[in-house]
Amino acid sequence: MGVQGQATTPGQRISTLWTVGRMAMLGQFPRSRRNHGKANAMTEITIRPLQFADHAEWRRLWTAYLDFYNTVLPENIYQLAWKRLFTEGEFEPKGFIAIVDGKAVGLTHYLYHRSGWSEANNCYLQDLFSDPAARGKGVGAALIDAVRQQAAAIGVTNVYWMTHETNATARKLYDRVARRTGFIEYDLL
Repeated sequence: MGVQGQATTPGQRISTLWTVGRMAMLGQFPRSRRNHGKANAMTEITIRPLQFADHAEWRRLWTAYLDFYNTVLPENIYQLAWKRLFTEGEFEPKGFIAIVDGKAVGLTHYLYHRSGWSEANNCYLQDLFSDPAARGKGVGAALIDAVRQQAAAIGVTNVYWMTHETNATARKLYDRVARRTGFIEYDLL
């Protein structure tokens, strides 16, 4: 992954890990959030699991997310990712979509995996994107909370993700809702 306006190779990818622990996050965010914007307008955010009918909006949002990281994926990967989001299985990826005023404005993909450190699985929040026009209105926090709640419902207490160190806007949110672990990611290709 690169950063907007900056090309990187896999060996140059620098990420920061974030985790959401069960005790730190219980009750932190409502699933549907109201926020005051300009002129005190109320914004109702609805978070729900992806549905087959969301394909066009999912593709639009995921493409925008990939564009942010200067990433282009071939069509077969789009098709495979969409198929996997609806494939039954404990370790298959899952997704949520955020809706404001009837329009899709955000998405997240997440998956569970085993850990050698605990009996319970971990949850990796793989992709998180909010449409630029919806940023600062609680969409990202609501999506993170939806993943946290879904994980907690099956006994998973460790939800974590990565972001690029230069993603200052997202990091402001992450600093507010999660604990920075201090771990640095390395990749082997």
